[in-house]
Amino acid sequence: MYLKISVILFLGILMSACSSKESVVYKNPGKNFEPTFLEHMSLMWYFFTDDTEGKTPKEGEVPVVKLSKEDILNMPDESVVRLGHSTLLFKLDSKYLLVDPVFSQRISPVSFMGPKRFHKSPIDIQELPFIDILIISHNHYDHLDEYALDGLKDKVGHVYTALGLTQKLSDSGLDTKKITELDWWESKKDNSGISIVSTPAQHFSGRGLFDKNKTFLASWVIKSSKANIYYSADSGYMKEFKTIGEKFGPFDMSFVETGAYNKRWREVHMMPDEIVQAHIDLNAKIMFPVHNGTFELSTHPWREPFELVTKIAKEKGVKITHPMMGEIIPLLRYKDTREWWKYGL
Repeated sequence: MYLKISVILFLGILMSACSSKESVVYKNPGKNFEPTFLEHMSLMWYFFTDDTEGKTPKEGEVPVVKLSKEDILNMPDESVVRLGHSTLLFKLDSKYLLVDPVFSQRISPVSFMGPKRFHKSPIDIQELPFIDILIISHNHYDHLDEYALDGLKDKVGHVYTALGLTQKLSDSGLDTKKITELDWWESKKDNSGISIVSTPAQHFSGRGLFDKNKTFLASWVIKSSKANIYYSADSGYMKEFKTIGEKFGPFDMSFVETGAYNKRWREVHMMPDEIVQAHIDLNAKIMFPVHNGTFELSTHPWREPFELVTKIAKEKGVKITHPMMGEIIPLLRYKDTREWWKYGL
């Protein structure tokens, strides 16, 4: 207990120091999440001492469809597969687009600490084919994974990311000539013909002790010749979802973060009702929830995001799909997937 108190006190001091407004580069479109020192302490005590049951699944409760390189090469055009958390692999116009690849066992600056994966990846990173487009939304460890970048650096066509991330990506082995930073509302048509647009997000950035909000983060609009999709990355609820829908919708599918929420930090992670409302605001046809089922990042039971968002979506008449990790589904037509979190394997 004394060790836990010491750790909480130490981290609280560091986090409070890191939130100094003087050096902030990134600013949210809405309210920033800027707890005071005492609020940091309270949050940390709450997080580390919370004893909610069911925060992590038992072995086999998160089923995974094992994939081979051949399976990926045979993916139909305009399809997607979730490899875990927010890691999404798309096949668009016969090109491969990968979003926020995370393959590490833990998401932390220290390899033996931090949240541990609930399940194996459906495919080893070495088995992935050439990735024409890679998108990195922001620099948090559950979205920017140095192990994954090292495994991908020699088979990536181009990388699109938020402002300020080129140096970090270069340090991870990626060629700076292949990196394009986009500010909010900026767009780029890739050599593959796929259009990429950087759009706002309501969150925060930082990987170390003293770099809070020194780089940007973004959500993303991705448009091929046949599909128009939206990826929220991490975000609290914001009025900009409606603006994005008006500017770039309607979307065939929305990939909206659905996990790690708590009323205490709702500025940076949406609550279940807000998640469904974001999808509606975006003017999207099919909702594909992500950012859940792989790591313990809040105090809710691991099943709760699936159950609550599915319930609310059905009440609102929203088509929602929950493929298993590794299950390939089409982007342009609805696939009624089973509620696998209720049954495991």
